Amino acid sequence: MMRELVMKNVWHRPVRTLLSAMAVAVEVTLVVLVVGLTTGLITETAKRIEGVGADIMLQPPSSSAWLAFSSAPMPIRIGDKLREMKHVAAVAPVLLQFNSSGGLEIVYGIDPPSFRAVSGGFVMHQGHDLAAPDEILVDDVYVQTHGTRVGQELRLFEHDFHVAGIVEHGKGARLFVQLATLQELSAARDKASLFFIKCTRPEHTPAVMEDIRGVLKGYEVRPLKDYLSLMSATNLPGLETFINSMIALAMSIGFLVIFLAMYTTIMERTREIGVLKSLGASNFYITRAVLGESVLICLFGAALGIALSFALRALFLGIFPNLTILITLGWVLRAALIAVVGGLLGAAYPAWLATRKDPVEALAFE
Repeated sequence: MMRELVMKNVWHRPVRTLLSAMAVAVEVTLVVLVVGLTTGLITETAKRIEGVGADIMLQPPSSSAWLAFSSAPMPIRIGDKLREMKHVAAVAPVLLQFNSSGGLEIVYGIDPPSFRAVSGGFVMHQGHDLAAPDEILVDDVYVQTHGTRVGQELRLFEHDFHVAGIVEHGKGARLFVQLATLQELSAARDKASLFFIKCTRPEHTPAVMEDIRGVLKGYEVRPLKDYLSLMSATNLPGLETFINSMIALAMSIGFLVIFLAMYTTIMERTREIGVLKSLGASNFYITRAVLGESVLICLFGAALGIALSFALRALFLGIFPNLTILITLGWVLRAALIAVVGGLLGAAYPAWLATRKDPVEALAFE
């Protein structure tokens, strides 16, 4: 009886039901894609850093795990101290510079021999490794996005670079230039943003980290095998607030849409409610009917939103290959729950209003 009543009420105004469900779908899609983008950014960045192949990363004091927020305050001669330490096999200084021309990318300034010793070298798709001061390496994802070719001129930091080769992605950055060249262009001569350190054996990592902390007090010493756990929304200034704001916005959309839909429904069905009450329907029965209708709309909208999320993800990745949108089952279910909770809150007042209807006045309502 209740199920039939709810279903008939939902499809009594199919256009309004569909519009309400689409609004809920937008709510769910907003949550899933915003979280998917941020989670994808965190995961993809962490995997690229871990892909360098080092055991330890040394950064200046108070540095963020997010390398885009690092600068170049460390003297490069620190590398000599690191190389003298026990169980240290190789040390690679890296200078980071943020490039905003043609996209948002972090450029690595590397010393090819030391970077090769730490990372095992690049997997070359085309061309050759860095040899001249004005050469640059780009990874295959950057090529898919920008259509870059070997031999092409690439202008960064008001300087023309010659694309020497295309490499496999996953070695930290998407763009690599000579360390000395980037130091000159960024006025950071004899400076490095971080050091990648390779131990003689992985099990020596804790001992080497302890030695580094003893010599370079206050510096950030991070094991790269645990780097993914360090990358979270709480470690990026403003990111967690942004995510929570988007979730609150999405929930507000669902709340207002369901509130308006159910309020209008109650106003239209005053006489029907009077009939139900005159037949002995309790306030609890009326409330169940109203809330059941809102839940059904929200579930239908959530299903549409999930489908829309995957469709938009495929579209975005086709247009922007460098994007990573990670849609997880946990956040899909959470987004659906947010939609249902928002819908129930939106239907709460209309449901209460329905129970307050006087059956005699309701039956006389025209």
